[in-house]
Amino acid sequence: MVQTLRKPEIIEIARREGKVTVDMLVDHFGVTPQTIRRDLTELAESGQLERVHGGAILPSATVNIAYMERQELNLSSKVDIARACVKHIPNDCSLFLNIGTTTEAVAAELHRHTGLLIVTNNLNIANNLSHTSEAEVVVTGGDLRRADGGLVGAVARETVSRFRFDYAVIGCSALHQEGDILDFDTREVGVSQAIISRSDKIILVADTSKFERKAPLKIAGLSEIDTFITDAQPPAEFVVACKSSGTEIIVA
Repeated sequence: MVQTLRKPEIIEIARREGKVTVDMLVDHFGVTPQTIRRDLTELAESGQLERVHGGAILPSATVNIAYMERQELNLSSKVDIARACVKHIPNDCSLFLNIGTTTEAVAAELHRHTGLLIVTNNLNIANNLSHTSEAEVVVTGGDLRRADGGLVGAVARETVSRFRFDYAVIGCSALHQEGDILDFDTREVGVSQAIISRSDKIILVADTSKFERKAPLKIAGLSEIDTFITDAQPPAEFVVACKSSGTEIIVA
């Protein structure tokens, strides 16, 4: 089957099944894995699908990708970003790490730091740090979001309000080229906004695939972010917005 005929059928299978995998499509079309990967890449570049580990899903502007899929997305880029990030966090400081697989990668790279007080609303980060770091760790409490171990809502915001942080490392679900930092869950956005208001220096960590995604809720604008650490040069419009806002860009 020629590519122009495969692509509409791939989209239809994704709508019916919720996800397509390379193996599934190889069996269905009788073509090579390389051919299917090329089809999925082109469909992702056109915005019709979103690549995940081993396949693709339909993109959504209102629902986030499942946590297990997000863990696998751009994993090497997240590690590079995390390693660049921890170079900008000194010993003997207070630090907030919020919900997200990139902030989880940052937590994993903090094992050489000393004298840290780390507060988080991410149970995965707390568990990681309990095994890898000597830092003092405080978990906010809040409404448990079982899908990804996030703690959100009023109790989490109240805990944040009791602190003043030297640094906060935050992630997001999407980035708009004009500079808006976006997410999906109102309860999480409220916590992230509280974190920003209680921190002296804000570091945003996100790979450039976030420019290809959409989310409906604004966390903050670039004027509230001190440093943006990413894996590749951002779109030109976003670079201009960073310069206008005084936000430093670091490409890992």
